[in-house]
Amino acid sequence: MREVDEAWIEEAVTAYRRIEERQAEFQRSLSAIEVSVRSPDGLIEVVVAGEGGVRNVAVVGALRSQTAAEINRSIQAALFAAKDAADWARRRLHQEVFGDYPRLGGPS
Repeated sequence: MREVDEAWIEEAVTAYRRIEERQAEFQRSLSAIEVSVRSPDGLIEVVVAGEGGVRNVAVVGALRSQTAAEINRSIQAALFAAKDAADWARRRLHQEVFGDYPRLGGPS
């Protein structure tokens, strides 16, 4: 019969709870983070949350004689930049929250 190491089990449960707490903190923080980006021409501004959801799209530059196609390109450029910014924010937050945990399943 195999002997059960109660101390090891208790340590594993405690570690699991710490990870769950950090995951919850990470999710709360993601929803609180906002990143703002502008299209390369400065016409459109997009505010995106850390989890990637678009919170606001606004025209912040002067609409002079832009065509609909030019405005659409500005919107698309700002949305793509916002996606990249949200990805960056998630990576940075993840590093802050989980940076001291060793990686599992592969080389460090």
